Amino acid sequence: MRVGKQALLQQSRYAHAKQFKRAKREERKLRTMLGRVIRDVERKATSPSRELKELLVLVKRLHAQKRTDKNKLYSLHEPDVACISKGKAHKRYEFGCKVALAVTSQGGWVLAAKALPGNPYDGHTLKATLEQASALTGKDLERVYVDMGYRGHDYEGPVIVNVDKRRRGRTPKSVWRWMKRRSAIEPTIGHLKEHKRLNRNRLKGVLGDKMNALLAAAALNLHKIMRALAKTPALLARILVWLLDALELRRLSPAPSGAR
Repeated sequence: MRVGKQALLQQSRYAHAKQFKRAKREERKLRTMLGRVIRDVERKATSPSRELKELLVLVKRLHAQKRTDKNKLYSLHEPDVACISKGKAHKRYEFGCKVALAVTSQGGWVLAAKALPGNPYDGHTLKATLEQASALTGKDLERVYVDMGYRGHDYEGPVIVNVDKRRRGRTPKSVWRWMKRRSAIEPTIGHLKEHKRLNRNRLKGVLGDKMNALLAAAALNLHKIMRALAKTPALLARILVWLLDALELRRLSPAPSGAR
């Protein structure tokens, strides 16, 4: 443990100083140490537990992977983490799980929030996102406006999909006006990340990613509802009275026969 920590520290320093040959040497040391530990554990653990077996599978995968491999392992405690290319100067990559969002053009209400493990292509996520939006709202969507990352999407259905483009061309003014409203989803994404805990997920596994995305979207919608109610105290008072009456009726109603 002592030598491995020192080698990792030196590798980080050499890489930061652009001394890549020395950094590569420290990386080889770390890989050699990891291989020795794997073989030592396999020799001494005659009947390993299920947790140890799963950990050995991940560690062997980490030991064998190379820089040019696909589906690399970035975290031992979260093996499903993917490297997502952002294409921005200040943040080229993000490590996590991709989330698809569907937001109303006016008001910024979140209609769908779906976690997508495996870092799929954006265009191949449109069908699943629209299905979730229709299932949650109970209504059929008419038009959808998406960015250029959805070119070649996988959706085939009655919903009209408008893919953004750089120039208007022959696009009607009414469609172009709504297409320019597509960028209104960016502040919603920022609020979900910064204020609704979508930026860092505390729940484990693929199921935790899906739960975190849905809970963050629900929290944003509830926040908007509470702000709207705060502006109309009379409506808020009526809702509270209705809730109290419903609770009182439920308390006074007799229990059905045979119930405990």
